[in-house]
Amino acid sequence: MTTHAQGTPVTGSLLHSAVRAAGVRCVALGAVSTASTAAALLLPAVLGRTLDHLLAHAPAARWVWGCAGLVLLIGVLDACGTVLGGTVTAGSTAWLRRRVTGHVLALGPRANSRFGAGELVARLVGNAAQAGTAPGAVAALLAALAGPVGGVVALALIDPWLAAVFLAGAPLLTFLLRAFARDTSECVTRYQQVQGRMASALAEAMSGFRTIQAAGTADRETARILRPLPELSRAGHRMWRVQGRAAAQAVTVAPLLQLAVVAVAGYRLTRHALTVGDVLAASRYAVLATGVGVLVGQLSGLLRAKAATRRLDEILAEPAPTHGHRQLPPGPGHLELRGVTVRQGERTVLSDIDLVIPGGTTLAVVGRSGAGKSLLAAIAGRLTDPDAGEVLLDGVPLHTLRHDELRDAIGYAFDRPALLGTTMEDTIAFGLRSPSPAGIRDAAEKAHADTFIRRLPHGYATPVADAPHSGGESQRLGLARAFAHEGRVLILDDALSSLDTITEHRITRSLTGPDSNGTRLLIAHRAATAARADLVAWLDGGRVRAVGAHAELWGVAGYRGVFGEGDEIGVGVEKVRGAEGSGRGLRGEPRGAEGGAG
Repeated sequence: MTTHAQGTPVTGSLLHSAVRAAGVRCVALGAVSTASTAAALLLPAVLGRTLDHLLAHAPAARWVWGCAGLVLLIGVLDACGTVLGGTVTAGSTAWLRRRVTGHVLALGPRANSRFGAGELVARLVGNAAQAGTAPGAVAALLAALAGPVGGVVALALIDPWLAAVFLAGAPLLTFLLRAFARDTSECVTRYQQVQGRMASALAEAMSGFRTIQAAGTADRETARILRPLPELSRAGHRMWRVQGRAAAQAVTVAPLLQLAVVAVAGYRLTRHALTVGDVLAASRYAVLATGVGVLVGQLSGLLRAKAATRRLDEILAEPAPTHGHRQLPPGPGHLELRGVTVRQGERTVLSDIDLVIPGGTTLAVVGRSGAGKSLLAAIAGRLTDPDAGEVLLDGVPLHTLRHDELRDAIGYAFDRPALLGTTMEDTIAFGLRSPSPAGIRDAAEKAHADTFIRRLPHGYATPVADAPHSGGESQRLGLARAFAHEGRVLILDDALSSLDTITEHRITRSLTGPDSNGTRLLIAHRAATAARADLVAWLDGGRVRAVGAHAELWGVAGYRGVFGEGDEIGVGVEKVRGAEGSGRGLRGEPRGAEGGAG
């Protein structure tokens, strides 16, 4: 059974959530912007009244001071709006990144397989920054709209004929804005998509830089990463052309409307229906009413933010696993997979898997590369959910457990562990609720990591960034973290692949020895590892072909073929099993197939 949370499929809802998250600051920004627009709308009327008083030789000092006060107020409000706008954008960007990052981590491996690491980074960094401007853009757009609307109202108050002349040409301005919004949204979306593809290609190259360097294909990889650059350039130029065309059309239409308003105002002046001050105010209100340039800039920013938000929404629309409220009863760690099926696109990777791992048992999962071993390991500890079937631990379905209960019960070690934490001790203790120094050192000794950690300049207090470590040492740190976990089930997903043969033999012996606790599930690539396990599950073509002891399965040619061809492997295994602890036979043991974990 698969249980998922609902995503956020509608872009508008995320925009609304971002605006709500901005809270008081967004409201304050809207209020300041609106107040600045209101002061700008009041200024032409005061200027007109001042001019009328001066022409009539009437006392005009208070009107002059009123003009000066409005100019100062507009300057102060604009400065406050700039500061608030930056604060709102920064806060909204941080909120979006926290929300999307949390969802990505909740999705687990599915996020990387669905989008790719580079695409996720591009969206979390670039698109989140663009989407973070949305609340500020909304507040600024409302203020920008208030300018033209207020200008038309002011023209109507001065003389209804002036407003009628302006409104006659308003539909053309509306048409221009609609065309601009449509074209801008299309080319901005295209631009961001190409950016994401380039980021994905760069992330792939960075993860394989050693292979690229060894093959001498750096120039070829550079060309591959930059191949979409002309397409990016075309999308960028198209954005500028769209914005430039809209601005040019506005510059053409707006002066004609302003001239028409001023002409009618002049005519009304000759008819003594208006004063000279009214004509001055009308000319200024005509400029405000045709403020399409401001609208184009604000609308462009909002459309870019909306396009970026849509790309974040695609991540949030992916359903994340939900967790129940049950707790585990006392038990030995009995793990059971019932009818587990996993599909990737049209391909069925795991098909109707039924597997029982008795509590306290060490089970080795073997199979050729691509058989689905790592996917089975992820399903067993609910790093991902199956499309059908369910997994039970001590009789309780994993999806019904509380999150902390699940993660406390099942521990993992991987082939390439992420060494998170500040110091070496932090790395081993990562994820533990109440780590103890003695427990950390005991786990490091079990993983044979204590010796090289103590050789570091500050021992366990050495910063991880300052501690050189090979692939094998990194795996031992990952194993130490898993051993410190002390849960009911420990899953090792190819976590021994970078160890030397003797170290692997010693760790495997401690995992499978009589002193080991809990249930162990190992992804095994070497026959010697499988031979030490209590049981072996042979995975073939997405199905469990057989479960049994290694010695029993060795008689099947297909099973032997998993580790390589020839009987010499079997001889090497018997040497290992007959020489536990002595090291005899280990140097001559063939390593078997070193494929991926599948």
